[in-house]
Amino acid sequence: MNFMEFAVWGAYLTCMGNYLGVAGLGDKISWFYAIQGIVSIFMPTLMGIVADKYIQPQRLLGLCHLAAGAFMLGCWWLGLQSGFGNELTDKTLFVALYSLSVAFFMPTIALANTVAFTILKKNGMDTVRDFPPIRVLGTVGFIATMWFVNCAYVDETGFGFTLGENLHKFQYTYMQFFVSGLLSVLLCAYCFTLPSCRLEKQQEGRVSLVESLGLNAFKLFKRRQMALFFIFSALLGMCLQVTNGFAGPFITSFKGQPEFADSFAANNATLLTSISQISEALCILMIPFFLKRYGIKVVMLMSMFAWVFRFGFFGIGNPVMPGVIFFILSCVVYGVAFDFFNVSGGIFVDQECEPSIKASAQGLFMMMTNGLGATIGTLAAGEIVNSYCQWENGFLEGEWQTCWFIFASFALVVGIAFALVFQPEKKPIGDIRH
Repeated sequence: MNFMEFAVWGAYLTCMGNYLGVAGLGDKISWFYAIQGIVSIFMPTLMGIVADKYIQPQRLLGLCHLAAGAFMLGCWWLGLQSGFGNELTDKTLFVALYSLSVAFFMPTIALANTVAFTILKKNGMDTVRDFPPIRVLGTVGFIATMWFVNCAYVDETGFGFTLGENLHKFQYTYMQFFVSGLLSVLLCAYCFTLPSCRLEKQQEGRVSLVESLGLNAFKLFKRRQMALFFIFSALLGMCLQVTNGFAGPFITSFKGQPEFADSFAANNATLLTSISQISEALCILMIPFFLKRYGIKVVMLMSMFAWVFRFGFFGIGNPVMPGVIFFILSCVVYGVAFDFFNVSGGIFVDQECEPSIKASAQGLFMMMTNGLGATIGTLAAGEIVNSYCQWENGFLEGEWQTCWFIFASFALVVGIAFALVFQPEKKPIGDIRH
């Protein structure tokens, strides 16, 4: 389940920007990633409520993937009809189909967590110890599709794979959406083979409207620790989609400079950035140790300062030696930046809330991070990039170094503020009881 869940996302998330430039939507890259944040403001929470109250989580997970896959295949079809290398003939419909696909996909991340936690506990397993090794297969799936779309191509000679220059690679074309949509439909079928995740029985007696809708997950804001956790989750969430949206166009832009045009990195941006996911897979396995030994504050601080290095290394690197070493280092620290926040945060939320609102609370966490945070951060990043860079001859070129240093400075300020104001309860996360 986890392998396919993130394989669906990996097919287009880090390389979509290059296709949007060709399709005539290059100046709207930030909006395409912001859409993921906008729908995450309400869709994960709503679907979490449905999973808590009405439909078993594993079934709802499958239905969401069926809808997401169908709409994503619609995006592929529009690109196919417009023709290779051409602008989209119906940009409005493309945006609408993409938005609907993302609206149904984003809740599946929280639903997948809920399904995993439920099945693990049903079998007497420890989520802090046993979930990370399972979740790591999601990262493996993400990497697998990144490598596939980076190398796969379809041209007049047929279907094949190459690491060399080829404009028909899926990472540059609408075929990335076909891969994502097909995997999503296949995952839908698989979800209906998963073990049953029974709904929590509601307490007898009168139930308030807030409780019946599942909105009582918002009561977590009454606790100072949880309120600060969610607020800083939103601030850190502002970093999440920046490199997903702009790392690919940034690295590929070096193809517009003669001294870098033939470099391996510039021609395989998706493959290079997959090092980030390899690092992520390894870092997931370290989460139980760091959470139990140091607690949520130190783990989140490590994530925040890792974002500083993530952006900073991009700012000082280039696609050839020795500059490419900084690109690689940026990808290596991404594992700490992403996992020590997203995965440990999901575990923390699961440990801190009551069984009847677990799915709703996971949805709330997604809303604050991939919703409010990612939306604001992606749009702000888009304004910064569009101010310093422009599309020329198919590449997004300009003062990229300034952009990356601005992003790094923001992460540094957030990290310092978090260190000063967040004071978690004095107990290891593994000892938390409901």
